[in-house]
Amino acid sequence: MKPAVQRLMDGLRGSRVLVIHPRDREGDMLLDQLRRFGCEVVGLWPTPSVLPTNFDTVFLLIEADQSVTVPDERPTLIAIVDYENPTILRKALDVSAEGVVNKPLRAFGILSALVLARAQHGYVARLNAKVTKLEETLKARRDIDKAVKILMGLKKLEEPECYELLRQQATQRRLPMADVARGIIQAQEALGGFGLLGSE
Repeated sequence: MKPAVQRLMDGLRGSRVLVIHPRDREGDMLLDQLRRFGCEVVGLWPTPSVLPTNFDTVFLLIEADQSVTVPDERPTLIAIVDYENPTILRKALDVSAEGVVNKPLRAFGILSALVLARAQHGYVARLNAKVTKLEETLKARRDIDKAVKILMGLKKLEEPECYELLRQQATQRRLPMADVARGIIQAQEALGGFGLLGSE
């Protein structure tokens, strides 16, 4: 087996996969195929009201009258579709499926759907983590700027001096500058409510 293929298979080995599909010939075939890849597989039917989160991947049969809640922290989701009509496709979009396999289920195509969906899920998770970090950085920058302005009003100093004062406080207290800034903002808001400090 080629190294790249071996890495793909190693990534699947031991992963926990839930198959939400009736235990019929197609459902059993899917379970068996996933076991051949080295996955730890569990079959479940009927569809639960809330999608379980203690799995790495879920294969979910999409039905027109289906109502399933998908938690924010969810596994990779692959939709199993019987009909390609607008209602079924809408349901697949609503659960944010990263992959699709069509019925009648066949062994061919399961591995591709599984690998691509897991890769897509990981990529989106990394993007979301970067977005969260950027949002936190922007909020910290806004808090620091606001705290500097508060210090400028209180200390009658220029902006660079107030920024340096904030930095020194953070260093002395071994805290991030944003934490010190938030403390200054909270103190200004509390004292401003008593009319002891001007509030913006």
